[in-house]
Amino acid sequence: MAAATGAVRTERVRSQLFLPAAITGFLALMLGILGFDQFLNAMTLGAIYALIALGYTMVYGIIELINFAHGDVFMVATFVSIGVSTTILGQSGAITDIPTLVVSLVLLFLITIVVMALVGALIERLAYKPLRQAPKLAPLITAIGVSFILQNIIQFFVGPYITNVPQLFPTQWVFTLGESRVPFLNLFVIGSAITLMLVLQLFIARTKTGRAMRTTAMDRDASSLMGVDINRTIMITFLIGSGLAGAAGVIHGLYYGNTTFTLGFQSGLKAFTAAVLGGIGNTAGAALGGFLIAFIEVAAAAFGFGRWGSAIVFSLLVIILVFRPTGLLGSHTGDRA
Repeated sequence: MAAATGAVRTERVRSQLFLPAAITGFLALMLGILGFDQFLNAMTLGAIYALIALGYTMVYGIIELINFAHGDVFMVATFVSIGVSTTILGQSGAITDIPTLVVSLVLLFLITIVVMALVGALIERLAYKPLRQAPKLAPLITAIGVSFILQNIIQFFVGPYITNVPQLFPTQWVFTLGESRVPFLNLFVIGSAITLMLVLQLFIARTKTGRAMRTTAMDRDASSLMGVDINRTIMITFLIGSGLAGAAGVIHGLYYGNTTFTLGFQSGLKAFTAAVLGGIGNTAGAALGGFLIAFIEVAAAAFGFGRWGSAIVFSLLVIILVFRPTGLLGSHTGDRA
């Protein structure tokens, strides 16, 4: 009996250590193949994809809705961040004073996240809640409609042009590591994204609302019978997912320095692919998928196959889903979420 218990514990430890070991090995391999500069670029791009993918996977995990409007919520966030920077903060260029920069970035993130969270909640209440009991095709078509509405609103007020985003973070701040020049902006982007992901994981795992979200994802009807407020849980899910898209919009603007009303389609498609690749409904899987796609795209570009980056990503998605239909880390959804 004791031997069997020990064997079970050993197997459990091995399963828990396998994923961190596999991720560490993959990162080491990519660092050796790409070099530090491209490795840092892939991590930065992956951080943006991962934040957007989290919104997709959370909404699908709760109500089994592929929220195609989520990519355009991210797009709107890039324009909201422009308004916050220029109108509220009164900043249009790099801030070299560190205390002023810290305060400005904190306010930029907070205001944009709050605004986009409210936008997400408004979309859920007006577009998705009335269709809660409708056939699944109805909310899917509605999501596509909301996506076009958001695109046209931005196009009407801003125009169909590439818009510059104020670069609050000084791009000239770099330090040398060996033969590589490491921009502090890249480290800030990666650190901010990973911090938000860890906070989300702790929120889902340790709070009462997080437990309600997990039980609703497993069985909505049973959760309702146990006293979970389903409408409140779904709204909170949209609030958090859209807020993370808001953070991704801020990060995108700071890193790339421009945006356009068509940004949401491509970014949203890749983020949704990341969510499916990692395991739809699984927040850790969505983050992993985002980084994996970024590494594939950067590696393809580094070896002269940049035009084939998307084809390689979707080919890998098909191969993985053939052998593991629930994604790399599996799905956390039940038969009915």
